[in-house]
Amino acid sequence: MMHRGRHRRRKRGKALRAFLAGTALALTAAATMISASQATVAADPGALKPLATATETDALRLHEQLEPRSTLDRLASAMGRPEGVGAVLADADHTLRAAADCAPAERKALPVEPAATRAYCWGAADTRSWRPGAVTTSGDADDDGLWGQNRVILSAWSQSTHDLARVAFIDANDIDRLTYTWVLLAVPVDGGRDYRALDSQVSGMVWYQDKLLVTAADGLYVYDMNRVQRATTDASAVGRVDGGWAAHGNRWVLPAVGSYRAGATHPDYLSLDRSTSPDSLVASDWVSTDSDRNVRLWRYDLSSSSDRSGLLTTDPAGYTPVDEAYETRTPGVGAVLSYRSEWYLGRTSDDQDGRGTLWRQDATGARATRCGTDETTRCWSGEAESLSYWEATGEVWSQSGRMLFALPLSTIDRSLR
Repeated sequence: MMHRGRHRRRKRGKALRAFLAGTALALTAAATMISASQATVAADPGALKPLATATETDALRLHEQLEPRSTLDRLASAMGRPEGVGAVLADADHTLRAAADCAPAERKALPVEPAATRAYCWGAADTRSWRPGAVTTSGDADDDGLWGQNRVILSAWSQSTHDLARVAFIDANDIDRLTYTWVLLAVPVDGGRDYRALDSQVSGMVWYQDKLLVTAADGLYVYDMNRVQRATTDASAVGRVDGGWAAHGNRWVLPAVGSYRAGATHPDYLSLDRSTSPDSLVASDWVSTDSDRNVRLWRYDLSSSSDRSGLLTTDPAGYTPVDEAYETRTPGVGAVLSYRSEWYLGRTSDDQDGRGTLWRQDATGARATRCGTDETTRCWSGEAESLSYWEATGEVWSQSGRMLFALPLSTIDRSLR
């Protein structure tokens, strides 16, 4: 299925919001009491500082390198006709457990305040030795929240021991019963005669129109959601093998169609902002909690050209300039979201209780979510690396540990003090 365009009307907007909003779950991560010894209030980072000089912003630009059409066609000819998202969802063979069926130790990964209104957990056997990463949805892909007739969530996982990255394609048409199947991320080699695994942690991922943008150690990789390929063998290898094509035991593989190479600084975390014109890709870099360097936040414009669906805007030399950029004094930021000039930053935990802090910053100052009688700011999930706003439903999706969860953006705003 090809993309249907950014500006289609949201005819099903109200129905979709009602479908996904539902009745709030009684997810009481807040029932975990926060002791006085855990009540340290994180330092207020203050207002965002704009980065305005060319030296500062040029370090953040990307250079686009798309695979030749001949490479992609050669691989597709050898592997068979590419498939789309619908075919992958129809092949879903795993089910996420509802929050009530998750162990208390798993639910501890959920935020304390504001509480998640939807939550699910992954099976231990299916995710053992894999690290959770970014989340994106069909709410990013299209403004009505649907891809074709489907509501979809994508969840990225990485495995450092084998240098692998895979994405769970989750069928969210029945929000009370999420099913999924795995798709291995790959990169074509040898002119499309073979492919290798994407050997990078996926901490950032955005599905926009028909493209999936994924973070890597040297920039971003680009995937075409209409070019999912079936593996023909369940061998543990990756690429061409005797008897066919392997994807480390997975039934599906998604080869990259291009990349955006970074200079001195590369994006570590991503999200989509539909409140800008044009829509923009939001990024941040990782700075450890013991560093004295500021975190950089920036955005790239997404192309509005019909022949560049899902790609970033580039200049004649193939470079993607930075639209705007800031610095913030919040080391340890592991998630970034921007909406209507507000920046939401999830700061990881540097304490034994495992709780993080969720900040909202703008040009005038910063506020954090607070909880408990002592008004601690350590209320957020300490391991969440992603914030994805499903505009059609008003929900923010994330994952931490083995928990996938969502909550309304409005409740986040109400909890900020």
